[in-house]
Amino acid sequence: MKERGRAARTVLGWLALAALTPLGLAFAWLPARPGLWVGARLGDLAWAALPRRRAVALENLARAFPEHPASEIARIGRGSFRHLGMNFVESCVFFFRPPARLLSRVSVDGVPNFESAAVRGRGMIMLTAHFGNWELLAASHALTRFSLSVVVRPLDSPLFDPLLERFRRRSGVELITKRRALSEIVEALRRRRMVGILLDQNASRREGVFVPFFGVPASTSKGMALIALRTGAPVLPVFIRRRPDGHHVVEVGAPVPVPPDGDVVAFTHAFNEAIEAAIRRAPEQWFWLHRRWKTRPLEGPA
Repeated sequence: MKERGRAARTVLGWLALAALTPLGLAFAWLPARPGLWVGARLGDLAWAALPRRRAVALENLARAFPEHPASEIARIGRGSFRHLGMNFVESCVFFFRPPARLLSRVSVDGVPNFESAAVRGRGMIMLTAHFGNWELLAASHALTRFSLSVVVRPLDSPLFDPLLERFRRRSGVELITKRRALSEIVEALRRRRMVGILLDQNASRREGVFVPFFGVPASTSKGMALIALRTGAPVLPVFIRRRPDGHHVVEVGAPVPVPPDGDVVAFTHAFNEAIEAAIRRAPEQWFWLHRRWKTRPLEGPA
C-alpha cells in the first residue's frame, strides 16, 4: 500500500510539474504590473479554494491582533494570500529569466550595518522570516559585496526539491541543509560569510524555548542564539518589504544586542521582537498560513 501511495504521489507530481512549467513560463514574460495583478488574483483564488489554510491564517491573525475587528482580520488575511500569489509570479520571473531583471526592482537600505559587522571578522548571522518576498531577499545579496549561505529545509517532494535548489542557486547562494546545519553554519561563519536563517516557524519542544511573539508564548528555535554566543558572530535583522509601487526594499538593521549574561532565552526573545516589528509594518506580507503557535507550553500542576 505504501509503495502504491508513493507511486501515485510521483505521478501527481509529474502532472503538476507538466502543468506548472508552461504556466510559470507564461507568468515570467508578463510585464511587471500585469504580472502582479495576476498574482493577486491567484491569491484570491487560493483564499476561496483553501478553506483550511484560510482558517489557520484567520486564527493566527485573531491571536496576534485581538484588538482588530473581524473585518480588518479578514482584510489582512486576504491580503496575505494575494501577496503570496504575487511572490509566486515574481518567482517565475526569477526562475525563467535573468536574475538581474527582478533584482532591478530591489534596493538595499542599511548596508553600513553589514560593513561594520563584517569588520569583526566572525561572519554574520542574518535574522529573517517568511516575510515579503523572502526568496528574493536571498537573491538580493548579489547587490552587496557579501557572500550568503542560507539554511533550508528540503521539500517533502523529491521531484520539486531539485527545481527549488536550482532556483535558489541562481544568484550564487550557498545552501545549508537543515539536517546538517550546525557544523555547516559554523564553517560558513569561519569563512566570514553571511548565514541567513528564517526564525519565524514553530519549533519542536526539544529544539525551542517559549518566548513572546505578538504577546503569546511561541516555541522558537534556540539554535541561532546558541550559535551566535558560541561563535561571536553578530546577528543582524534583515527583512525585505514590498512597496506599493511593486518594488522591494531590503532593510538591514543594526546587530541585536547580546544579553550581558549570555541568556539564550532573552536573546531569542529579542529576535522575536525584531521579527514582530517588521511584520507590524506590513502584516499582510507575513506567512500567516503557518501554525506558528502549534507547540504549546506544558501546563503546570493544578
